[in-house]
Amino acid sequence: MPAPLSGSFTLDAARSSVRFKHKSMWGLVTVKGGFAGIRGGGAVAEDGSGSGTLVVESATLDTKNSKRDTHLRSQDFFDVAQFPEITFSGTRITPAADGTAQVEGELTVRGTSRKLTFPVSVETHDADSVSVQGEVKISRHDYGMGWNQMGMLTGTATIVLDLRFTAA
Repeated sequence: MPAPLSGSFTLDAARSSVRFKHKSMWGLVTVKGGFAGIRGGGAVAEDGSGSGTLVVESATLDTKNSKRDTHLRSQDFFDVAQFPEITFSGTRITPAADGTAQVEGELTVRGTSRKLTFPVSVETHDADSVSVQGEVKISRHDYGMGWNQMGMLTGTATIVLDLRFTAA
């Protein structure tokens, strides 16, 4: 594996994904989906620590069910007309010797920001690209998404990140 990289990096959206999964129908069905519109970038210091930003265009949500997607884009959930972007600002990314890192930052959904800390795996591919994979669990209620007809939605949502960055 190549040595850790430093410098400025840009998200390679074509080789990256932001997906989600959430239990529905009283925990019997897992709804899965993703977002087509993502962008971001960051910086890595000589010691391997970093920071960065990920922006997700909320209207690009896709669960392969148009009726459900329309509802998820509505005011009941993401309210894409009023809040077209979901942002994560990674204020501190601290590497570990085992190829992982701890990410600290702030997630903003529907105008509500919450601090998050979660682990990721990091893989350096070549002289100018690196991948970051991780999962983070969030409560949709923390972000103003309280709609839950007949108690159908249970537990937390899991955000699955598979991000590839290239030297800027």
